[in-house]
Amino acid sequence: MSKYRVLVVEDQTMPRQLFEMLVDASEEFELAAAIDCAELADVYCLRNAVDLVLMDVITRGRCTGLEAAARIKRQSPQVKIIVVTSMPECTYIDRARSAGVESFWYKDASEESILELMRRTMAGESVYPTASPELFLGDASSREFTARELMVLREMTGGYTNTEIGEHLHMSVSSVKTHILNMLNKTGFRNRTELAVRARESGLVILEDGAL
Repeated sequence: MSKYRVLVVEDQTMPRQLFEMLVDASEEFELAAAIDCAELADVYCLRNAVDLVLMDVITRGRCTGLEAAARIKRQSPQVKIIVVTSMPECTYIDRARSAGVESFWYKDASEESILELMRRTMAGESVYPTASPELFLGDASSREFTARELMVLREMTGGYTNTEIGEHLHMSVSSVKTHILNMLNKTGFRNRTELAVRARESGLVILEDGAL
């Protein structure tokens, strides 16, 4: 029986080697290649036989794994993709679905093994977690923030002023200030700088150069 060919896209050495060993040791899969840059993934899939991609979100280069996944699904829709990440960024699950990604796996929080998820995905299932991992910023759970607050918080991690955030998000400066005040009250942090630094360190929101 022929094996499914797997492309691993992961820029961290230890996770990449672990994925390689799991694939090599399995009876159903074989390693097509392992690369450290998502920008190259769609080109590789066009030029080589690939059945499944294990795609990290943050890799070398400017292209995210989510952007690369969307390109692969447009150009090679038969290739199945599992997004793998250790980052709890609250938009990743919805963005992966929008890109047409079959399955999603958190490296540190998923109960199911990646090998079992690979088997289920190749059997035609689409497997996603019900929610991103719960984090705590100060006194607040990540699930206490509204969608608009998280949008403002993401911009804050880039060091933007309230005026700049308002321009980026098409909202008034007073609305931006209100969202920030609400988040400060929820978290108990003293100021917007502490809030932004802690949010960036947690990985709850990640500001990227471009959007999917």
